Amino acid sequence: MKNKTERLYFIDAIRAWAILMMLQGHFVDGLLDTAFRDPSSPIFAVWKYFRGMTAPVFFTVSGFIFTYLLVRGELQGLRNPRVNKGIKRGLELLFIGYLLRTNLLGLLQGELYPSFYLVDVLHCIGLSLLGIIGIYLLSQKFRKSFFALMLVSCTLLLFIFEPLYKAWDYSFLPDALANYLTRANGSVFTIFPWFGYATFGGSASLLFTKYRSFKYLYPSAIAVAITIGFGLISSSSNWFMGLSRLTGIQLFADVYANNYLFIRLGDVLLVFAAFMLLRSLLKNRTVLRIGQSTLSIYVVHFIILYGSFTGVGLYRFFHHALSPIVAIGGALTFILISTFTALSYEKHKMSIKSRLASAGEYIKDASEPIGAKASDLAKERIYKVLRRLKRVKN
Repeated sequence: MKNKTERLYFIDAIRAWAILMMLQGHFVDGLLDTAFRDPSSPIFAVWKYFRGMTAPVFFTVSGFIFTYLLVRGELQGLRNPRVNKGIKRGLELLFIGYLLRTNLLGLLQGELYPSFYLVDVLHCIGLSLLGIIGIYLLSQKFRKSFFALMLVSCTLLLFIFEPLYKAWDYSFLPDALANYLTRANGSVFTIFPWFGYATFGGSASLLFTKYRSFKYLYPSAIAVAITIGFGLISSSSNWFMGLSRLTGIQLFADVYANNYLFIRLGDVLLVFAAFMLLRSLLKNRTVLRIGQSTLSIYVVHFIILYGSFTGVGLYRFFHHALSPIVAIGGALTFILISTFTALSYEKHKMSIKSRLASAGEYIKDASEPIGAKASDLAKERIYKVLRRLKRVKN
């Protein structure tokens, strides 16, 4: 039981780190003046590298915690309550993803702007959860290890074949569907290859679950993560070039030419190793609350930065206009405001939902036709009279 609790602590801490990195990354990338984007600057180069780690870590940790919760119960297959919860969660993320890209002015004019159909991180994580559920259900007729094998296989196939499907033309599809497969129309993320990080996280959680009672679980996991992580970062490109020369397969050379997926996977493993190593120091209540409130923080930051619903956000007024000093200070302020607002919402979420439900019922009653209300009132009075007559008769 102790291992389970600690594992959730270190995962929540990673989620907290990832969402805060995402906030500052979006702010600085969107608002920093292009004149200060100098790749030769060590400070900018380090910031850019660490910013590139955020999305892989976020997808991996999402797959990890979802799969961990999916398999830890006794009921399996369709009887597993986590299946229905996961489907609802996946669909909810898709809905929120589109909702955040909705412009109320366009809706009032009966129009959905093209940006509404663009795909972002919430869409892809939502589909990733649904994809993991699908793989989970397909593997139920086989041994438990088959589920882990299928998850790892998805990661390898999506990463290795990325040069092929990235070059395909998806113009025959409607933009709403094509945007899940190509960034040509402006999508920030696509389901492939990012689903591969989620499946990798899922397979890692299965290993933790299997060996949760092992006395040296964390030392072993840290050693393996560091070894494979450094190996992927330093040597994976050479591995693929060697495979290309050995087999004559051009695909391996194409992976070598743009080997960002496996290198970033190495980064993810090092991040996991660092947080596992420091897990005893990461039980701060605020850190855990942030890690458990990533969706609310993401929604709040999206509204403030990009102006969901109104089109009025920081991005509109300060797009690529800030100096480095202002951008750094602004990013810290932005993180504090977004996090505080989201945590305040989480604290009072049940009360807010109750009030919104009451307001909805009031609006529904107020919008009901007067004639219908009068008819219901008349019926109620007639029933009362009949009940009284019945009592007198008896």
